[in-house]
Amino acid sequence: MDHRHGFLYGLDEKLEHSKKKPAFLHPSNRWTNVLTVIENNKAQHQAWGPWTLGSVRKIKILSFLFGLTVTVLIMASYIMTKDQKGLFLTPSPYHLTVESHPAQLSLNLSFTADYTVVREVVRSIVAKVDFSHRRVPDLEQVRGKEPNIFSAIPRKFLPHLKNPCWYEEFFGNVTADPYGKNLYALYSKRFQAIYDHLRRAFPAHLHQHAGRQYRLRCLPFFYIIGQPKCGTTDLYDRLRLHPEVHFTTMKEPHWWTRKRFGIIRLSNGFHNPYPLNDYLDLFDQAANQIQDHLTSNSSKSHKKVDIIIGEASASTMWDNNAWVYFYDNGTEVEPPFLVQDFIHAVQPDARFIVMLRDPVERLYSDYLYFGMANKSVEDFHERVRLQVGLYVIYLLDWLSVFSREQILILRLEDHAANRKITMRRVFEFLQLGPLTLQKEADITKSPASNTRRPANRSLGPMLPITKEILQSFYEPFNQRLAQVLRDPAFLWT
Repeated sequence: MDHRHGFLYGLDEKLEHSKKKPAFLHPSNRWTNVLTVIENNKAQHQAWGPWTLGSVRKIKILSFLFGLTVTVLIMASYIMTKDQKGLFLTPSPYHLTVESHPAQLSLNLSFTADYTVVREVVRSIVAKVDFSHRRVPDLEQVRGKEPNIFSAIPRKFLPHLKNPCWYEEFFGNVTADPYGKNLYALYSKRFQAIYDHLRRAFPAHLHQHAGRQYRLRCLPFFYIIGQPKCGTTDLYDRLRLHPEVHFTTMKEPHWWTRKRFGIIRLSNGFHNPYPLNDYLDLFDQAANQIQDHLTSNSSKSHKKVDIIIGEASASTMWDNNAWVYFYDNGTEVEPPFLVQDFIHAVQPDARFIVMLRDPVERLYSDYLYFGMANKSVEDFHERVRLQVGLYVIYLLDWLSVFSREQILILRLEDHAANRKITMRRVFEFLQLGPLTLQKEADITKSPASNTRRPANRSLGPMLPITKEILQSFYEPFNQRLAQVLRDPAFLWT
């Protein structure tokens, strides 16, 4: 498999005609390796190519060649400098071995002159940012690429259910363990008690019809799709308290982006792909409750069951890295299929919730949460990585297949300031029933989840120069985001 090419992608100027052409850089070029600056994230993210931004389309090659040329000249002047300390520009993990390859170089940020140089490099690059189009595959192409998904999931779901569900004929032995081979169950010990309960409840929830047995299968009504360290856990914990909302057995199954490819951590190699049925099993706890409501209702009343299921994997919005390994082997083209193409083909009416925050602060929070030992503001300055904060790139890819009305976009800053307002927006978006004042208070007044640890808070804010450089880098992307959403709050100025 040829992994020589790292990819850069941009965005369209006209959202309704979202089509893109690819542009790419060759990490086999030694100076391209030096240019790479990427997002710090969990261990499973670290093996991805830094410029393989998945759905990140081309920030056009001519623009970056200009910035690259400037960088080459600057870096040449510092190669001989020893004891350098500063913003590391690290090589792409996708590079082929090149003789005399600089394993790791850094800009000397110990002097004011060097800061000026870095500022100019960032300005040179972001001034040339240009957004262009993504080519959206047609439905039959998508269905043909993953036939196992579309042969198992029907095109129409049961009426009188708000959540997308269907009956699937069950051919197995009722006395056998239906979850015995489920990879989520095997590798998630803390959920064993839930699976034990599901095993015991399984026979009673089989639907009998014409001498055959059927099980109720469900997909999510909505997905919390991102972004990491933007308050998705807090939103998830509050939504779980709503009586009409249920979630998957585990919070972040990461099936669409990783597990269906057998990806857990690339550093540990590939594992067996998680089958679709293993993913669907995660919805069985909620499906059983929906089934109970169905059987308790009179067949003549056709009372609508309003229970909905949510799925909350923060990688869903941005992680399309697996395509390099499975789609066309990375042959110098943009990703031919994205996660959202498959979800749209299965569930064209699905709803999505996105939580965003100032990308500079998100990046620092991500570093503090997932960073290694001996964290410091200086270490952050050296390790800073960027791609997940390019929100508008991912958002426009989602808007190429889903309508704006299907995606609710929230800011963590607004949620922290007034949780009641943001949760009411979420309830309205999901078309949930009214709550008592006490229940609403229980949901909105509970302490925030997944906040910064005390040890990390003691490190204080990032270095001013780091913040300045990052703000300069993200500025054009935030401007485009604010333009698309028609909301200046997303400028984070």
